[in-house]
Amino acid sequence: MIKSTSVLVVVDVQNGFIRDASAPVVPVIHDLVQRWLDEGGDVVFTRYINYEGSPFERLIHWTKLRDAPEVDIVPELQPFVARATAVLDKTIYSLFTDEGRDLIDRHGWTDLYVCGIATESCVLKTAVDAFELGYTPWVVADASGSHAGQVAHDAGILVLKRFIGAGQIVNTEHLWQAVGE
Repeated sequence: MIKSTSVLVVVDVQNGFIRDASAPVVPVIHDLVQRWLDEGGDVVFTRYINYEGSPFERLIHWTKLRDAPEVDIVPELQPFVARATAVLDKTIYSLFTDEGRDLIDRHGWTDLYVCGIATESCVLKTAVDAFELGYTPWVVADASGSHAGQVAHDAGILVLKRFIGAGQIVNTEHLWQAVGE
């Protein structure tokens, strides 16, 4: 049984972020979410939504993920959306919008197990924000990936080890020991 203070945060596993480099992580996330839910754990899905005039558009010149089907959670995870504790729409890299912080505090979650796309941006930012706000972040490395490829994923993991501690990076194989099983 998963501790009630733990939550699985599935970051931005959306159609618009799936490429050849990120697609292999989807089955790993599927299996993780299924087992997490079957063990009675809480799951939060995030969905990034870009808006006209956003910093992503103005500074990076990136205009994707504005509407369906790009913003939709991938079909493989759709069966779990109804069972999730929440689906949080966001316009920033991190889960930690005002609504996200309120959700975490309302449920009393202290340990955030973060996975998803992309390791070097939204996963990293969510984990670092959790760390700085006094929560305990865990990044599930093999359930995270980057649409920019393995080098970007590896860079994200390297930076995460420096930011939140190497011990906070886990794989699905060892995850179940950490959550209290």
